[in-house]
Amino acid sequence: MRPEQQGVEVAVLVSVGRHPITGRARRADQDARGLELALGLERQLPGSRVSLLHAGPRGEESEAALRGYLGMGLESLTLLEQAEGSDAIPALAEHLAAAPPQLVITGARAERGEGSGLLPYALAERLGWPLVNGLAAVEKVENGVATLLQALPRGQRRRLKVRLPAIVSVDGAAPVARQSAFGPARRAELEATSVPAEPDRELAEWRLAPARKRPKRLKIVKAASARDRFKAAAAKAEGGSGQVLEGVSAEQGAEAILKLLKEEGVLR
Repeated sequence: MRPEQQGVEVAVLVSVGRHPITGRARRADQDARGLELALGLERQLPGSRVSLLHAGPRGEESEAALRGYLGMGLESLTLLEQAEGSDAIPALAEHLAAAPPQLVITGARAERGEGSGLLPYALAERLGWPLVNGLAAVEKVENGVATLLQALPRGQRRRLKVRLPAIVSVDGAAPVARQSAFGPARRAELEATSVPAEPDRELAEWRLAPARKRPKRLKIVKAASARDRFKAAAAKAEGGSGQVLEGVSAEQGAEAILKLLKEEGVLR
C-alpha cells in the first residue's frame, strides 16, 4: 500500500532585518524565503498550516518590519514580547515545546544583532530535534518522515530524509519571497504575549563599534590561460606614473614603497 502524503504543522521563525544600504528595518531576506517555502507547502500538501513566530521587543520600527511577513498572505503573527538585549532562545524553545509543530523553518543568519547563525543549532540542541541547514525544498512528507533537498556548494543538491519534528534553516538557495501587500499586512493581527526574559550574557560582554572601511586591494590581473598570465606578469607597466629606482639607499626605497601603499589606499 502506497503511503499518502500528509499535511504538516509549520512554524516559521522570523526576525527584524536591516536594509544593507539604508540600514532601515525590513523583513529579513532569508526569513522571507523560509516563509515562501512554507507557503508552498500549503499548496503541495493539503491540510498544512503555517504560523509565524518572533521573539523580541515590540516597537514601531520592528512592528512595521514584522508586518512585511504578514503581507505575504498570513492573518496573524505570534510575538513573544521581551526586553531589548534578552536571549530569544529560551522563550522560543518553551513556546515550541508547549505545542510542537512538525517543522520549524528559520533563516540561516540574522541581518542585525549578533548575526552568528547559531540560533537554529542552539534551538535544536535545547529541543532535542534534528537540524538540516541549507534547505532548498521540501519534496514530500510521508508517515512522519520528510524528504528534503539540501543545497550544497557549486549548485549541487543532496536528498535527505529526516524524522519529524525537525528544524531546517534556509539561505539564498530557497525560493525568492513574493512581494508584501500593504493592505493585508495592516489588517493582520500581531498577537503579543509577554514572556519571562533572560538576559543575553554573551551579547552583554561584546563591545560594539561602527565597522571601518576595509583596506583597498591592489589590482590583480586575471587571465584565462597560463600563457596570458605569463604575458601579463612579464609585460612592462603602462602609464607614466611608474618609477624605476636604481642605486638608491634602503631608506629611499622604503619611502617609495610606503608612498605607493598610501596612494593605493592600503595604508592610511
